[in-house]
Amino acid sequence: MSAPRTQSPTQARTFAQRFSATRRGARLARLLAAHQLTEWGHPHGTDAHDTAVLVVAELASNAVLHGRVPGRDFALFLRNDEGRGVVRIEVTDTHPARPVRSAPDPEEDGGRGLLLVDTLAVDWGVRDRLGPGKTVWAECATARQASPRGGGCTRPLW
Repeated sequence: MSAPRTQSPTQARTFAQRFSATRRGARLARLLAAHQLTEWGHPHGTDAHDTAVLVVAELASNAVLHGRVPGRDFALFLRNDEGRGVVRIEVTDTHPARPVRSAPDPEEDGGRGLLLVDTLAVDWGVRDRLGPGKTVWAECATARQASPRGGGCTRPLW
């Protein structure tokens, strides 16, 4: 006979995975993030899910397009912080160049990804990592909340 349990098991509220720095790796990061968000109770079609997945897609795409170093991969880390009502997204790559907060060139086809992240996320930024490279992070609201920066959009852009 086994001893009675004194604590109920708790579900892990973090997710971490490394991916190849390819388009396929960025797509897999987005798909696994979508699955993890659903497992955490933020199903497909909700503002929390769709916003966080879009931010993951942008940051993973940037890691592949701008942060790629041949022979190196990128990492995705997610943390569901229920107490604060946010999901923290971190994408780490080994390229030393840091993204800048600037207005995109209206004549260029690209360059609007971080503007999208800035609009959707409650907050975002960049920090150095141990070794070469950087981590770009963003926090997305999982519950309706006001943001001092105007981010944390609770309605889809499409």
